[in-house]
Amino acid sequence: MLVVRSERDSVDPAARYTAPMRIVLTDFARARLFPREPRRNTIQGITAEQFEHHLNRHAPFRVLDGYAPFCKLHVHRNWTSTRLIALPITDANRDRLRSAYEARTRDELPVLVRWFEGVEPPVADYLIAILYDREQLAREGTTTDADWGVVGCMYTATPDEIPMAPITMMRNALGVAEGGSGVPVDRAAYARSVAFWSSHANWRG
Repeated sequence: MLVVRSERDSVDPAARYTAPMRIVLTDFARARLFPREPRRNTIQGITAEQFEHHLNRHAPFRVLDGYAPFCKLHVHRNWTSTRLIALPITDANRDRLRSAYEARTRDELPVLVRWFEGVEPPVADYLIAILYDREQLAREGTTTDADWGVVGCMYTATPDEIPMAPITMMRNALGVAEGGSGVPVDRAAYARSVAFWSSHANWRG
């Protein structure tokens, strides 16, 4: 089983990877990262099964603490053609921003989101898999015998976490019934998120 420590530990993160450990792709993440109708802003060039296989067979470049004890972030060098998930907002692309009220699933309340259209981001340098442990997945209605489940993935230029969107923090604080995790809002983390997402946006294509 994988022994996960904080990135603050002095041991090389890659050396912490000790097989066997099982990571599975949750249905929630599968629908968003590998949709039935392919989209350019999702994981490219591989199947969901190949993605899951890679996470189970290759040690992460870094292991980061997530926003709660049940969450870990596995940073892998990008082995796909997946492009960056977020771009800085500039005077040159501000007119390409769009917004709408949307829900991630049928059971969630729509929230305001914004994104770029008509942009061409560069290929990401890293894929950061967002993992929840088995117990948290069970609390949210996903039963598995795996150690960890992928609930999302960030496509980044550096091996660092992108701040969770403010609305995601709010949803988490609302609890499992509203599609969140039940973790209260951390005001300092919320302020960092607002600072980042005030000057960045996701894209669609």
